[in-house]
Amino acid sequence: MSFALRDHTADVAVEASGESLDAVFGAVADGMAAAMCDEIPREGGERFELSVAAESREALLFDYLDELIYERDVRGVLPVDNETAVAAPTSDDGEWHLSGSARGVPLDAVEARDLKAVTYSEMDLSETADGWHAYVVFDV
Repeated sequence: MSFALRDHTADVAVEASGESLDAVFGAVADGMAAAMCDEIPREGGERFELSVAAESREALLFDYLDELIYERDVRGVLPVDNETAVAAPTSDDGEWHLSGSARGVPLDAVEARDLKAVTYSEMDLSETADGWHAYVVFDV
């Protein structure tokens, strides 16, 4: 699992890879945290859980990252050390599901930049020979 920040005109982009869909979702979320904060504390903060459902994999990634931004704003924390479990649609509801958790580092304990929102602009979520690749652009 890995991620890299990419320069993007007036925005910031995260490019991530992972051996599984679970891993690439977590890597994008960790990349989003790195885009907000240069030095993430290794300790501190309590874990919190979240779950998201959406009609497609891409919509699930968008909604998951949007939920993390919401949790940042409501809880006053930087979501780091993200862990996810992604489930494909079942015949019951036809939606993709994600359950996950993050360690919420208090924003007053770090110097964090603001990311306004996740976007669909140039979004890529694709399977590769080595696993999964994602590219997500954020408004700053």
